[in-house]
Amino acid sequence: MQLHQIRPIHKPKKSKRIGRGGKKGHYSGRGMKGQKSRAGANFKPLIRDLFKRYPKLRGCGFKSKNKVQRAKIVILNLATLEKNFKPGEKINPSVLFEKGLIRRIRRKVPEVKILGKGETTKALSIEDCLVSKQAKEKIEKAGGKVKLKVQS
Repeated sequence: MQLHQIRPIHKPKKSKRIGRGGKKGHYSGRGMKGQKSRAGANFKPLIRDLFKRYPKLRGCGFKSKNKVQRAKIVILNLATLEKNFKPGEKINPSVLFEKGLIRRIRRKVPEVKILGKGETTKALSIEDCLVSKQAKEKIEKAGGKVKLKVQS
């Protein structure tokens, strides 16, 4: 037996049709005046409005927090590092934040990716940052070091 073959044992009970004459009497079981007593009275279910008000539960326009955070990577070029740092200085996201080159995103210091636009003559040591291949080559050519998180 499969789901489409299952049939109920008894017939479903038909709802009473109210307000069509017969022995129901004066107001036909609808009470007196008011919206519910009129024909075609349909109400929007209130629970739908509650779901719309709380998008974190479900409903229209819901985006998970993880996806939004993962997309935030701050991009810096070698030219900005050349301007703001002295030779031999260590560069990591917290140092960049202290110098005011990056801002916090959702109260956290974001990931930083360094791209190869511009030239560098200073020997910089970069830690905990994503670095493009071109930027890595330029930094190492100038006598600097790149540690961790290398990405093209």
